[in-house]
Amino acid sequence: MLRSTFLGTGFAVPDRVVTNDELSKLMDTSDEWIHTRTGIRERRWVREGETGADLAFRATERALKMAGMAAADLDAIVYATSTPDHFAPGNGVYLQRMLGAATIPAIDIRTQCSGFVYALSVADAWIRSGQYRRILVVGAEVQSTAMDLTTRGRNTSVIFADGAGAAVVGPAGREDQGILAFDLHADGQHAEKLWVDSPGSMYHPRVSPEQLEAGRHFLQMDGKEVFRHAVARMPESIRAVLKSAGYEVADMSLLIAHQANLRIAEMMQRDLALRDDQVYNNIMRYGNTTAATIPIALDECLRAGRIASGDLVVLTAFGSGFLWGSAVVRW
Repeated sequence: MLRSTFLGTGFAVPDRVVTNDELSKLMDTSDEWIHTRTGIRERRWVREGETGADLAFRATERALKMAGMAAADLDAIVYATSTPDHFAPGNGVYLQRMLGAATIPAIDIRTQCSGFVYALSVADAWIRSGQYRRILVVGAEVQSTAMDLTTRGRNTSVIFADGAGAAVVGPAGREDQGILAFDLHADGQHAEKLWVDSPGSMYHPRVSPEQLEAGRHFLQMDGKEVFRHAVARMPESIRAVLKSAGYEVADMSLLIAHQANLRIAEMMQRDLALRDDQVYNNIMRYGNTTAATIPIALDECLRAGRIASGDLVVLTAFGSGFLWGSAVVRW
């Protein structure tokens, strides 16, 4: 069966750098408090008028350039985001318009932190089935506009940030190359542990003054529960996806995990007994960019020479839903 592989990657983040010290002027926090609990030193937030589609467009341009392709060469777009520019339509069509692409399908995947892995699985299935050959997979978020910049919202506002990553995926050129397996899961029992309550179609009106006053339009997180589940589910998924592909943890060249919290990443590294050169973290510079974290890290690794031909790379994520999953790729 035809395998899919990465043909090109790219990422983009806003030029506005927000440091921990800057946040300490808005709420009861400090650089030490944030860094100790999250590992984050700074993050990027959009400026007025800058959108998620803007970031996705810039990331896509870099991915197409690496792939040696033009937008006209794309057959489909799969766009992962939990923060679309508008309630409807999704951002995929806005990116399509900005690229000047033909009337190709453009769908949005709304699976939050696991968005890029889920979107990649859709693109992989399309390529394996022969339906499409060259697919743009995007993970992009603007979380800063949903942050409560007071002490009340401190547990989320110091973590989440903005950015976009893109990958052009197409048929592999070698039999031993490409995406080998996926492991995907969901557990809706914990849906309210990490969520944005309103606006929502279950409410009439979709957002009320009372909801705004209560801050229910801001991202809410039960940090302890998210942490507890993340440090168990991601290693579990990594072992499962490697096993399904016929490998073990010791065979892995590099792990690129969702950048949720550096403490989660460190616990996962210890659990899997991985060396420092087998993991990659950039949360200290960018914060948690939700669906964008994996493609941003992947592009950095590729451009820095951290991934070579023949390497076995695992992508893994966990987040709101709860949704989680992993993919294993032979480069």
